[in-house]
Amino acid sequence: MSEEVPAFRKVSLKELEDNRIDFRFRDECAHILIPLNACRRRTGFSVLKCVDLRHAYEACQYERYKQRVKARMDTKAKAL
Repeated sequence: MSEEVPAFRKVSLKELEDNRIDFRFRDECAHILIPLNACRRRTGFSVLKCVDLRHAYEACQYERYKQRVKARMDTKAKAL
């Protein structure tokens, strides 16, 4: 049985494992999380650094949230 790779994955499983990305963060935004985590480690997790990457990651997460809400609303609308 072959493993199906979701169409949204922009980074490989090997990259995710090499960068020690937890399973719960392996989503559509993982391609931003890898450089964000590298920046965080490099700057000692300073809240004043890596602001652009953090904003990009949070914006990606929010867009994904809006997609999930819309899909759920569409599902509910079809059920009625």
